[in-house]
Amino acid sequence: MTILDEAGARFGALGMLIDGEWLTRGAAGMQPVIDPATLRVLGELPLAAAGELDRAAQAAHDAFKTWSRTPAIERSRVLAQAAQLMRERAELIAHILTLEQGKPLAESRGEVTGAAEIFEWYAQESRRLYGRVIPARQAQTRQWVLHEPVGPVAAFTPWNFPALTPARKIAGALAAGCTCVIKPAEETPATALELARACMDAGLPAGVLNVVFGQPAEVSGHLIRAREIRKITFTGSTAVGKQLAALAALHGAKRCTMELGGLAPAIVFDDADIDEAVAVCAASRFRNAGQVCVAASRFYVQRQALGRFMEQFQAHVASLKVGNGLAADTRMGPLANARRLEAMPGFIDDAMQHGARVAAGGRRHAGAGYFWQPTILAGMPDAARAMSEETFGPIAPVAAFDTVDEVIGRANDVPYGLAAYAFTRSAATAMAVADGLQAGMVGINTPAISLAEAPFGGVKESGYGSEGGIEGLQAYLCTKFVAHRA
Repeated sequence: MTILDEAGARFGALGMLIDGEWLTRGAAGMQPVIDPATLRVLGELPLAAAGELDRAAQAAHDAFKTWSRTPAIERSRVLAQAAQLMRERAELIAHILTLEQGKPLAESRGEVTGAAEIFEWYAQESRRLYGRVIPARQAQTRQWVLHEPVGPVAAFTPWNFPALTPARKIAGALAAGCTCVIKPAEETPATALELARACMDAGLPAGVLNVVFGQPAEVSGHLIRAREIRKITFTGSTAVGKQLAALAALHGAKRCTMELGGLAPAIVFDDADIDEAVAVCAASRFRNAGQVCVAASRFYVQRQALGRFMEQFQAHVASLKVGNGLAADTRMGPLANARRLEAMPGFIDDAMQHGARVAAGGRRHAGAGYFWQPTILAGMPDAARAMSEETFGPIAPVAAFDTVDEVIGRANDVPYGLAAYAFTRSAATAMAVADGLQAGMVGINTPAISLAEAPFGGVKESGYGSEGGIEGLQAYLCTKFVAHRA
């Protein structure tokens, strides 16, 4: 059996995981999963109704009683074994990911490797849930601080990174001793199911991890209201995140981690290595067809470097091969769904009405799937939508600037603050940018800000809380102070 045949077989057996049982039918019906490159139906996904969601929440609640008391070294073993299985199955999972999401196979392989690294990181860090002893004020008294798992977690993840984002939430929760009910995106279910399969095959007890699908608003509302659920973690749009956070506050003041919208500025100074800056900016903007929350999304280039930057940027875009992600020479795949494809013309029309021009692309790309040409918009004013709203597509708006203070002010003048990038050889400029940009993550002369060992999260309307690193583990823990006098 070839890799593609095996991947196809996985889509033929799509299901949900509830209390250790794989369910291939759902009480709320079935939904097709579409290949965005060919528009063919890959499989039928079962959708949960209220009864199945209740069962999943109850399973997580019941399993928490034992998983939270499972020694950290045993939790570490399960997570490490799950990571090993992901690595062994990486080629299969990458093909599944490309089929349902569309990104080039090389990107899918990198994402699966990243997911395995996250499990490995949390496997190691779960053994370091240290408390501390506080010197007592009185004799025969001991005071100490403990960190305990918060409880069953409801996790919600989007379609753009169907391996990496679920991995952050699942591995972090399980490492801390929490149990989890996760609802991955219905458009890209099979990748998350493969992560769950690896966890179960690694020996994860039934009920510790449950995977459900359904109508998003109904599922999220039902799980957040469930008394068994004690924490919410969500990655998605700012508008939806606000709704879920409000709901969590109303129903038990439940803790939340919110990773929301991004609109990352990329600032290129005159003294930057322009060749390197163009390569990094283009790779960041057009990776996953621009459907990346931390991607460089609006480009500010200092006036003296603008001509050279644009010339090289246009040449790079012209060299991008757009096509089916399974093809070896594809460098950019389709958009993930019709909604994203339909949104692109509005941003371009608005930019042109504000006086910008299309310097590359600007139209739908040939092919049956959801393909859009990689696009550069030049002469962009800050008033244009693409400079203040996340396009979540392969559109790169470019604007000129003159001074450091000016560009930092313009970069910060949006409601979002997830990621930001800058390119300069000046240590003083780098320090000014690092201090001045309002973002949860800043990359200076590097795009490498998403690492298993580093915190991942934003400020302002890009959300709150972090995933990854020790901060990501702490998000699933409660602090308890104990004072004991003999």
